[in-house]
This record gives sequence, structure tokens and C-alpha cells, in this order.
Amino acid sequence: MPEKMSDGRPWPPISIVTPSFNQAAFLEETIRSVLLQGYPNLEYIVIDGGSSDQSVEVIEQYATWLAYWVSEPDRGQAHAINKGFARASGQIFAWLNSDDIYEPEALQRIATKLARSPACNLVYGDGSYIDLDGQKTGQCDWIQPYDRRRFQTFNFILQPAAFWRRSLWERAGPLDARYQYAMDWEWFLRATRLTEPHYLPFELARWRIGPEIKTRSGGRERRAEIAEITRRFGGIRQPTYIVYQLDRLTWNVTDRLEGKISDRGLRILSAPARWIVKDTLWKGRYLS
Repeated sequence: MPEKMSDGRPWPPISIVTPSFNQAAFLEETIRSVLLQGYPNLEYIVIDGGSSDQSVEVIEQYATWLAYWVSEPDRGQAHAINKGFARASGQIFAWLNSDDIYEPEALQRIATKLARSPACNLVYGDGSYIDLDGQKTGQCDWIQPYDRRRFQTFNFILQPAAFWRRSLWERAGPLDARYQYAMDWEWFLRATRLTEPHYLPFELARWRIGPEIKTRSGGRERRAEIAEITRRFGGIRQPTYIVYQLDRLTWNVTDRLEGKISDRGLRILSAPARWIVKDTLWKGRYLS
């Protein structure tokens, strides 16, 4: 990258935080995707939760190029991210989980966008899925331009492809460490009460999908967290919250029958009601 922007101004300082815990298999690829951006005004912080694998050895290899790193027990992902941003000094913030990666020139694109759009405080772009070997497996085609009503129902912002100004973080406050699965969506909902985000229709990040990621392994606990967030910001009439109540009914019946009928069987029986809520009511209220 050139030392200065095309208009002669210095590149704005960007702070990236990577939370990590026992992700040695992917951590190096994540770190390299940040450092190899070649961004001349980068502050990169890695917060490890006291990993028992080879994560510390990986971090130490790149310690020269890190602004700060630590490996110690914490209270989860959100707590680790908050710790990192508490040390950050940049004008632009983002976090990149320890199994995701940035596309080349992502930071340059973001810095240019925010420098040219002083009224923009939060920006997000497109992304793609990668497998455990780092190979692209498809596009995140659910990402879309911002609409507040839709966003209260489901999170269509890809977190690793989102960046915001430090001032917005300070106004919205840190992540809510009570949440373990949807802390990004909850924070985006708070932040977008304060500013209108801008959508950039090009790829900024790659999201690694595997059987162990929290998005897939959270089960009922994750569903409950999502339902609580959508009810909190959108009310009890939100389709996502209504469908969750149908799911709760399914789970309760399944538990009472003690294995005589499966979750899958009851979900099939409840499919018509789910379809009415999500494909009729939802489209009628939230899609143009």
C-alpha cells in the first residue's frame, strides 16, 4: 500500500482485535490475513483465553508485529473482545475471530470508504464461506442492504465484514458479555439505533464454517438467546420470537414424551405453523 491516501492524507489508524481460545489450527491463517493487508497504520491486538493447545506458540511467532497480546483465562468471547478494545487506540474498530480471515485489501477499502464518508460510522460488506481447509464453499448470500425492521428479525450483517468508528463504540458501549452466541447482533442492534450503517457490495471477509462453531453447536441455548434479543429490540410480535415459541412447545412435548417422538418429527408436524409465520406473516411485514 502507498504510505498515504490518494488525497495526501495519512491512512486513519485501524485497531483489529482477535479473540482466541484453542484455535491453533486456524489462528495463524487469521493473523496472517490481518498482517498481510500491508496496512501502514494498523494496531493489531490478540486476546487469548488461556489456550491449552499450540495457540501461544503461534502468537509468539508474530508478536513483533502485534501491538499487544495476552494469554490468560477470561469470561468468554465477548469479554475477550471488550478487553482488546479497552486497549485499542485506533479511529476505526473491528474484530476478527480466530478462525475467520480478511480478503486482501479489505482494510484499504474500509479506510477509503470512511475517509470519504465522514457521516458514515458503521460499514459492512459481503463475504463467503470457507471450510476447515480454508477453501471457499459459497457466498454468504443472506447479506443485504440495511433495513431496520428486517434487522430486528434476523442478523444479515456478517460480523467479520463489519467495521465502525471508535466514537460509535464509545457511544453504544461494549459487547454485552451475558451473550455467548449473538453478542455481535445485539451490539449491532444497539449501534444502529445511533447511526445508519452503509453496505458495501464487495467481499471483505471469509467466514469459516465447521461442525464445532458456536453458530451450529449452540442448540436450544443459542435459539433462546436469539429469541430474547429479537423480543427485546422488536417486541413479542417479531416472527423470529413467535417461531421460537413454537419451537419451545415442540421441545417441551418431546421432553415429556421421553424419546417416543423426535424433535425432527415434531418439527415436521409444526411446519405449517412455522411456514405461516415466516413465509407469510414475515414477508408481509418485512419484505417489500
